[in-house]
Amino acid sequence: MRKILFMVLLVPLMGMAAAGARLDRSPHDPRDVTSLQAGARTFVNYCLGCHSLQYMRYSNLTDIGLSEAQVKDYLLFTAEKVGEPMKAPLEAKAGKTWFGVNPPDLSVIARVRGADWLYTYLRTFYRDPKTVTGWNNAVFPNVAMPHALWTLQGERALDEKTHKLTEISKGTQSVTEYDTTVRDLVNFLVYVGEPAGASRKPIGIVVLFVLGILFIFAYLLKKEYWKDVK
Repeated sequence: MRKILFMVLLVPLMGMAAAGARLDRSPHDPRDVTSLQAGARTFVNYCLGCHSLQYMRYSNLTDIGLSEAQVKDYLLFTAEKVGEPMKAPLEAKAGKTWFGVNPPDLSVIARVRGADWLYTYLRTFYRDPKTVTGWNNAVFPNVAMPHALWTLQGERALDEKTHKLTEISKGTQSVTEYDTTVRDLVNFLVYVGEPAGASRKPIGIVVLFVLGILFIFAYLLKKEYWKDVK
């Protein structure tokens, strides 16, 4: 039984090792409102054409410091009202025809894949003439998705001997600027996966503190109640 459990836990690690991927630590911070706003802008401009956030409404973007007017003027691209979900205009049939699979909804992608995986994935695309899209990924081999941010990052090639990425052409952003763009995008996706996450932890700490105080009073009451019992 222990052997079976060990093998089950080992399977994800074996998959990562087979892909030759080493995940970089994501420097995201869901408390950074400026980063969240920048990530929302990047998502709407580069990702929303194919990927939906069906569990996120445009109106919820006001929770990260944006006004309703800002949402309407700069981010409301696929809906008419701010109360509508952030759905992609791409139809499932068209997506399957173009990419072989329908682009998935990304509402909970950060909770499924993890922030480190997303941060590394979005920074490890490379040119591959053998694929339909002309792109591949070091973390997700043979991925159907093309590199949506390639104009920002530029083009990379994979050295088959060293398994390292080398630059083919420069993008509009430097390496540091692109890493920041990806950090902001991942930050936004982490927030979308659990909007209450930033406030949940402080509330949990307060609750544990209150329970600790109640425990002390309960213990003193118990001692007082049983003091005459031998």
